Amino acid sequence: MARVDWVLRYRGKNISLAEVEFIRELIATHPTLSRRRLSEQLCLAWDWRQANGQLRSMVCRGLMLQLHRRGLIELPAPRQTPPNPLAQRRPPEGELDLWPERLGYSLLELGPLEIKQVRRQPQEKLFNGLLEQYHYLGYTQPVGEHLKHLIYARGTPIACAAWSSAPRHSGPRDRWIGWTQERRRQNLRLLAYNTRFLILPWGQVPRLASHLLSRLAHRLSQDWEELYHHPIYLLETFIDPGRFAGTCYRAANWIYLGMTTGRGKDDLTHRANRPLKQLWVYPLGSNFRAQLNHESQATVRADPTSD
Repeated sequence: MARVDWVLRYRGKNISLAEVEFIRELIATHPTLSRRRLSEQLCLAWDWRQANGQLRSMVCRGLMLQLHRRGLIELPAPRQTPPNPLAQRRPPEGELDLWPERLGYSLLELGPLEIKQVRRQPQEKLFNGLLEQYHYLGYTQPVGEHLKHLIYARGTPIACAAWSSAPRHSGPRDRWIGWTQERRRQNLRLLAYNTRFLILPWGQVPRLASHLLSRLAHRLSQDWEELYHHPIYLLETFIDPGRFAGTCYRAANWIYLGMTTGRGKDDLTHRANRPLKQLWVYPLGSNFRAQLNHESQATVRADPTSD
């Protein structure tokens, strides 16, 4: 049996005994530094940076905390407990007074449709409230890069589409793209995950959903680049087959890749612990595989704890 010389696997990477000893010496050399400052010093020492050049301080703090909890290093006592804005966030209020008459019975009757990207815009509150009130999953505040599209007909909202950063791991997707683990770490930011898609009750007409998915796909990369300064090359979503058949995605030429394992990102049992879902993807261009397998020019050095 091969000798194992690592003591912790953190976010897909093995942390060796030598690296643990380096962290111990760093703490001993800087006894007055806080946990935050120690993580910054470790990032500088190991050159752990994001693709944009910023230090991966939060990832580093998570690693050091895991080592501390396992008794492998001794961190200084925390000096303050910052508030968690996500835990304290109140759910958005539903738009209870917004229930117009049905706007039409066909796409033609709806008339011209206006798609607005409302992330960081005055209409974002309306978007959040509509999802909270009318989507069966309600509204959940995204973490990381994300966009929100609100679609109007005759000045009235008729649909919502939410997009966020893609999940780190997805076997069918990763095999279909054909990228290595390193390329996935570098280029995962070039995918967008459709977390919510809602047609409001007064806007439900035949073929509207697939029509909107097609129009959103044509503008999503540009909208993403305007806010986050990089394009998107592939869209993905997960569908619960117990609730939906994925008809609108199929009609909009999305590609079905298979079922998820139902294990989640932090699974240690290798057994399903949540509902299995269908995985659908939509490439934004014929050269998407080449773009997703391209070495990122912005990466300073591969982060051994990033994923």
